Amino acid sequence: MTDTPRISAGKRLARQAGYYIREHSDQKFSLDEIAGALYVNGNYLARVFKRETGCTLLWYHNAVRCERAKKLLSDSDLSVSEIGAAVGFVSSAHFSHLFKKMTGIAPSAWRDDPETAEAIPINLPFPVSNSYR
Repeated sequence: MTDTPRISAGKRLARQAGYYIREHSDQKFSLDEIAGALYVNGNYLARVFKRETGCTLLWYHNAVRCERAKKLLSDSDLSVSEIGAAVGFVSSAHFSHLFKKMTGIAPSAWRDDPETAEAIPINLPFPVSNSYR
């Protein structure tokens, strides 16, 4: 019998919320929608997520969007505005502002200098993957 480490209820809830955010990152949603999908109170979810990850749900949502944008900037010929829209931002100015705030470099500069850009990580509490277990 293998000993698998037990995961706390709070950490499991945070991972499930992270999974929900990653799966819906290109959409607009509310705290109540995430909480409803996980059958918990919104304030409780926000508190647990912050305690377990060190970041807010909104910060994590924006970070996931920026991680996806980094990949599109590297792998596609879409314009910065089109990439912002593809990852769920309504305003390209808001996308550019948040991207620079999270990475320290503008999206166009990211595309122009991939070597420097790859050295700038966004520290996510858990990876941008499709698993929540």
